[in-house]
Amino acid sequence: MTINYSATDDPTGVRIVDRVEQRQLTFRTAGPVEPTRIDTDRFNFPVTHACRFETDGMYFDRLDGVCIRNSDGDFLSKINSHEQYSFDSGSYSVDMGGPIKIYFRVADSMTVETGANHLYIEFGGTPVIDFGSRSYHKNPAATITVPDDPHDLMTAVSALPSALKTASCERSYPTLRGHPPLLERGEELHIPDELETPNTGIRIYVPPKYRHIYTVSSLAFYLGADVVPGEVPRIETAGGFEWELASRRWFEDEVARVLKQIFFLDCILRTEGMYQIELQERQMVEPHLPFDLEEVHGRPLQEQIQQYLKVPYDLVTEYVPDWCLTAHIPSNPDGIRPLPFVVNDLGIVREPRGTRISQPRTPAPTYSRSPGGISDSGNQDASKALLRSDAQKATDSNVLVEPETTNESIEHAWFGNHIPRGATKATVEAFENRLSRDERTSRIDITVVCNDERMIDEFDSLDGVYGSREELPFNVESHTQLSIEQLSDVLQHGGHDFLHYIGHATPNGLRCADGKLDVRDLNTVDIDVFLLNACRSFNQAKALAERGATGGVGTLSDVVNEQAVEIGEALARLLHVGFPLRGALQLVRDHTSIGDQYLIVGDGGADMAQSDGGAAIVCDVNPTDDETFELQITAYPTREYQLGSYITPTVEGFDENVLLPGKTESIELNSAELQEYLSSHQFPVKFGSKLQWNGPVSDLDL
Repeated sequence: MTINYSATDDPTGVRIVDRVEQRQLTFRTAGPVEPTRIDTDRFNFPVTHACRFETDGMYFDRLDGVCIRNSDGDFLSKINSHEQYSFDSGSYSVDMGGPIKIYFRVADSMTVETGANHLYIEFGGTPVIDFGSRSYHKNPAATITVPDDPHDLMTAVSALPSALKTASCERSYPTLRGHPPLLERGEELHIPDELETPNTGIRIYVPPKYRHIYTVSSLAFYLGADVVPGEVPRIETAGGFEWELASRRWFEDEVARVLKQIFFLDCILRTEGMYQIELQERQMVEPHLPFDLEEVHGRPLQEQIQQYLKVPYDLVTEYVPDWCLTAHIPSNPDGIRPLPFVVNDLGIVREPRGTRISQPRTPAPTYSRSPGGISDSGNQDASKALLRSDAQKATDSNVLVEPETTNESIEHAWFGNHIPRGATKATVEAFENRLSRDERTSRIDITVVCNDERMIDEFDSLDGVYGSREELPFNVESHTQLSIEQLSDVLQHGGHDFLHYIGHATPNGLRCADGKLDVRDLNTVDIDVFLLNACRSFNQAKALAERGATGGVGTLSDVVNEQAVEIGEALARLLHVGFPLRGALQLVRDHTSIGDQYLIVGDGGADMAQSDGGAAIVCDVNPTDDETFELQITAYPTREYQLGSYITPTVEGFDENVLLPGKTESIELNSAELQEYLSSHQFPVKFGSKLQWNGPVSDLDL
């Protein structure tokens, strides 16, 4: 059973736990309740688990995309922060985002009151609440077998849209896009009978070559299109509309542009449908659109895209959400295995083009805590500076490559040969590990290992980080000077959600008290996400991702201890408050001196914990004078809040919703208003080039 319900006593309420995604939500009730399971067919929207209880009030310590509907599911109102709402006696359906998607039905009057980080619903009496929930966990419905023939691959890619739950513009919501079927190589093409694709009347013509087919895969999935052979790459609809994909610019660029434009305008158009919300981006672009949104909303998909592509891309480009993923996939049969995982993120697909380089960028260190290491002037005695590698270096035959494109998306996943600089070294095993993950405990198990006493600074700096979120149950274990056998046991049998290793490494092993442990000698590991904060730990990180982990961070070269402490603590804080690896490492690269030495291995969407307030956010604060501040919020995607989601900043007076990933407009606040917002959740705060952590405004370095 994926989701469990249980009553809580102090305070009274209900706890909901998703043991596969390791997400949970607790809300309070006015008195003790006894949730009993009920059928799920009484809800207007899909739920996988449901329960019933009676109460006269419900209190949530978060505010995530709350909408009120009538009993038929028709939209009535969006609930914003710092407001009060009253609803007369009637039948209502309430839906909410958060770590677990929830819906509940009630027949009564309601009073709703909200703040920066809470939602309180008081009923007129003590009604029966039918409460439903749905996990964000997505599993492929089947596996398609594909021989090494591009024509058969076209047929297989045309079956990927079977995972779409609608062909309307609402498929821009991530919850209405299921995980595409997996692809595997085999002797004969086999598409399981249960896979039914939508009939959208759209075809995409491309030459029968791996490069072209991979490039259009996400676009074909999102459009529900058939991919068919044709010398001139183009989109054609049953109504006679054509759009060439190679005449205006480089083929990969044109496909990416078309995907972004159609997706973005779907996000605008859907505000005419089930979720009639105020969207920041709609206010910006609607006056310039050559069509009426309400009228186009009722048309078939093939007619909608014809209207969309009439819009000059320059008109919308600055409002299109930051893209989550660009995948660099080799144009050969090996590329079919990672393809469904990339398509699941609507990833842009490019060939792995780049330039071989000799080493990562290594700026000269300017400080060190090691005696005789680096002076204040920046001069370094390399023989004395404390590095996180063994003095006897192993030969590393790995070749580094500088990808041709690394600034198109939050994450660039490199599935090609060699090691990318500034990108993720993606492994398909890590994505498959995510799918095969079993139910885990309701707590988040973290293990910190420090195998060098001279690096105790980082070990100590984590003492107030891990486990400091009161709303989530953590179990934190700390170890020092582990032997080979002990570290092997931690990796293989610990069942840890996160491993933070501090110490020395070479490409051939992690140093222990009695030698080196080479992870490649282990058959499997039982950890989920990891940080190997040691010199040249890439090979060991890759081995973890291939043997059971979903993703982690390793290093490309030697790192000086003092700077590694800075990186380790920053990554720990970001992961602890709910950032996925891709967002955390991007911030570290932007705000530290040697962030480019670190890279993600495996799945960059992996995370350690759910975020505190929905999406993972960073706040950019700048003082305007002695009394006011300008606040801009940047939201990063998480497993719950993926491309196409929206956020509503819980800042008083800010009522618009913003597409994710993306930024709000600047908001001007006085000190008290800023203080209320900064104290509502845990998130990083940026002042100029400095990354700090929210707390009292007076404590922040302005």
